[in-house]
Amino acid sequence: MTHADQSYKKQTSQHKNSIGIFADIQNVSSIKGKGHLLLKFAQSKGRIGCKNFYYNSHYIGQVCTKNELEILGMKGIDVPEHSENSADYRLINDCINWVAFNASVNIIILILGDWDYAGLICILKALGKNVIIFSQRGSASPKLVKLVGNENFYFVDELPQLVGNSNKTQTQNMDIVSEINYNQAIEYLIEAINIASSQGKPTVFARIDKLMRQRYANYQGCSSISMSNGKKIKSFSQFIDVVVKDGKVRKENQELFLTELDMLAA
Repeated sequence: MTHADQSYKKQTSQHKNSIGIFADIQNVSSIKGKGHLLLKFAQSKGRIGCKNFYYNSHYIGQVCTKNELEILGMKGIDVPEHSENSADYRLINDCINWVAFNASVNIIILILGDWDYAGLICILKALGKNVIIFSQRGSASPKLVKLVGNENFYFVDELPQLVGNSNKTQTQNMDIVSEINYNQAIEYLIEAINIASSQGKPTVFARIDKLMRQRYANYQGCSSISMSNGKKIKSFSQFIDVVVKDGKVRKENQELFLTELDMLAA
């Protein structure tokens, strides 16, 4: 059994988990092109409450990665200082503060490779958090593996296989994600419309539905969307009719557009 095949053994508890993602893309540049896989990995384990990444705008490569990750809905924090550990300090400070004010979080996913983060990892583990690390091959400190264990340490280039295994497991456990709530579905819908628009593609029903299924593990396997009044929405077109009626999005010639209120919020 490969390292990647050993993951996702606790899918039945994923709905209980609250997750924070903190990524140092200065240290792990190989995350470029794999941000959507990282989010799928996290979504398969629970609900993401924070998804921060740290970059230096003085470097064009990091800016390109930053633009890509922001399209996916991640939050970029620019640390333009030239001091060697500036991004490390900011990530550590933000992570500790976020955990302090979000006591229910139980999984922290770190994308990094420096031994400088050992103190942060020890603090998180002392607080009872499950720490998962993704590093870049050839630049990760081997000592990090000892801190979290082989089962919680991965390389970024393992993400395609990890997410593939997750999709199979989710299919076998469809009852776990048989439905999602209306507000969660709207969040996915708005993000999908933003992604398609930023790519210059028509926001037609089929494309938006496909984007939502590709990028959001909870939506991918759900058979219905639950309303606060107990009613169930069984189809995408029915979901859109309800969302349009609620004023969340606009529909014009089978294309979907954000309302002015949603655009301001975004």
